[in-house]
Parts: sequence; C-alpha cells; structure tokens
Amino acid sequence: MFRIVCAAAALLLAPSAWAHPKLVAATPAADAAVATPSRIALRFSEKLMPKLSDVTLLMTGMAGMKHAPMPVGSTTAAVGDTLTVIPAKPLTAGSYRVEWHVVSADTHRIAGSYAFSVR
Repeated sequence: MFRIVCAAAALLLAPSAWAHPKLVAATPAADAAVATPSRIALRFSEKLMPKLSDVTLLMTGMAGMKHAPMPVGSTTAAVGDTLTVIPAKPLTAGSYRVEWHVVSADTHRIAGSYAFSVR
C-alpha cells in the first residue's frame, strides 16, 4: 500500500514530466492583418529540439492557386524556445497559413497551424 501511495504522490508532484510544449506567442499573431512581416516567430512553453522542429509557410488567399510551401529559412533562437522563419522574399498581400511541428527537449511532439494576412 505504501508503494502505491508513493507512486501516486510522485505522479501528482511531477506534472512537468507529463507536459507538452504549447505555442504561447506568435508574431504575426493568429488572425492578424499586418504589413509585410520580415519574420515569423513562434515561441513555445519549452525548449525545442531544432533538428526535429519545423515551420512551413503557405499562401492560401489566391483563388485557384495550389497551396505550395513558400521558400523560407528556419532557425531557433538562442534561448531555444522560439522558431523564427524568415521569408526568402517579401510576402505579398494575401492570406497565409503557418503550419508547424515541434519536439521539445523532453521529446514530446506537437503540431498546429494558424492564419494571418498581409494587407
């Protein structure tokens, strides 16, 4: 019985072991209408593994256009919790979708997406 109580207490006292990285901020923000951004930055709640994390930028606002990924470079900030995407050329007016997947230092993987527009 003592072992069961200790195991249960350990689980309750160590919630971070069960945590997953969460997107805590994005620039441009979700659903924002912005002037041409020079970069897209995604900040997460945990340090990331850069080689296993990636961001794809798609233009979605042109009728009849295939949603092909736009050429970008992906880097990780020095603190390790931010992915920064720098478009290869300035973004034109339209709607964009940012799709991302990240793996945190404790190997949890999550993915998501959001949209913004350039006016």
